[in-house]
Amino acid sequence: MIRDPKILSAKLGLTFNNPDLFLMALTHRSAGAKNNERLEFLGDSILGFVIAEVLYDKFPGAPEGVLSRLRANLVNQGSLAELAREHRFGDYLLLGSGELKSGGFRRESILSDALEAVIGALYLDQGIDVCKQWIKGLFQQKVQALSLDNWQKDPKTQLQELMQSKKIDLPEYTLLTMSGLPHEQTFKVKCTIPLLKDPCIGTGVSRKRAEQAAAEKILQLLEKKDQ
Repeated sequence: MIRDPKILSAKLGLTFNNPDLFLMALTHRSAGAKNNERLEFLGDSILGFVIAEVLYDKFPGAPEGVLSRLRANLVNQGSLAELAREHRFGDYLLLGSGELKSGGFRRESILSDALEAVIGALYLDQGIDVCKQWIKGLFQQKVQALSLDNWQKDPKTQLQELMQSKKIDLPEYTLLTMSGLPHEQTFKVKCTIPLLKDPCIGTGVSRKRAEQAAAEKILQLLEKKDQ
């Protein structure tokens, strides 16, 4: 059963003057002619601009090429889908019967498009200043985790090097579940390290992506622990 969009709006800290815009942002093209494709187009451009500005301010000495790659690291499909999953977007998406049967609510492209569509809807509803502040809050942890020393290294590599530097056992990755159709599978992986009592769980469209997601969560927890 699709949950009430108002619940998601509240979780995201958003109150729309025009709730229909938010509903449209969650409507996939498979559900009808009034869908989120145009909002996604708008949100994609706004997101790219806002993140570019954030990175420009955070790394004043970085050349254009590095800034472009940092931006791509933050706003790629996998990164956006991860944020959408954290807020359980899949529970609120309006999909056609075909997409529902094939598990479209788990698909990275649909999740990431919906998140961009919400950005487009927020811009139309409340303007660029409100939109910028919300995007900055949404990406705050991901932006804080970036540095010019580690931006090119994936989370698994970063975590492994951190463990090696502390001379402790390397992370252990355990496959928990693998579900979905052969061409649309979802993997769930557990990552365990000696520094944390509890493991972290990551999901992805491949085992590698799931391991990367779990490693990234571990890194974020360790960063908070050191603060």
